[in-house]
Amino acid sequence: MQKKTIRHAHLYGAISVAVFFFLYLFTAICVLMILVVASLNWQKAVRGLMRFWARTIFLMLGKRLRIRGLENIEKGKNYILLANHASLFDIMAILAFYPGVSWFGRERLLKVPLFGRVLKLTHYVPMKSGDLRNTKEMLSHLLNKSGTQTIAIFPEGTRTADGNINRFHKGFVHILKATEMSVLPVTLNGFFLLKPKNRFTINFESKVEVIIHKPIEWEEFAEDDDHAILNRVKVVIESAYTESKKNKPAY
Repeated sequence: MQKKTIRHAHLYGAISVAVFFFLYLFTAICVLMILVVASLNWQKAVRGLMRFWARTIFLMLGKRLRIRGLENIEKGKNYILLANHASLFDIMAILAFYPGVSWFGRERLLKVPLFGRVLKLTHYVPMKSGDLRNTKEMLSHLLNKSGTQTIAIFPEGTRTADGNINRFHKGFVHILKATEMSVLPVTLNGFFLLKPKNRFTINFESKVEVIIHKPIEWEEFAEDDDHAILNRVKVVIESAYTESKKNKPAY
């Protein structure tokens, strides 16, 4: 059994190198196309190319991305989209069904070759140092975006290292209270097994799934304190989560 696992690890490692090469090549081509249409201010075309890029990434991985709950998204309405975070491919999963989001997350992601450029095209708001000045600046950017776009946030702040959903940070609570927007909880399954942050190889046997829950309206949070809001959203996302520490792959 152990020898079989080692063989799988070596095989997946070799295939992963080739797959990443083609993923970056494909991403470079898509970035050039998106830059062209963005310069012409064709926003619908930009979003269409974003969706095409994200969905094709999973096809290149040999994955059928299952998306459940699309009926829970009201057309023309903006949300604070909150999802659990396990893999770099989480962002592609959300762009595959919601390409018109404005992202908020770690500044270091902007330094990832090509991928960082894609994030900039989504009006990514990077989380800088945690001093008061930067916090006010980031909130100002996010509040400006909330008037025209859905804001996507990973409330854990970073990818899980063991498959379990980490505690939620309350950054999104400030945006929620300031905008009184509805929260759209999203559960991502299979992405930790696919490619966690502490493993280079891709697990080509994993199955990936997106579950879009019913929105939680602002009125439902109005009487809650910060802890209650965090707990309520986390419970909803965890209710459909199928990965955990016991599912951690051997390679």
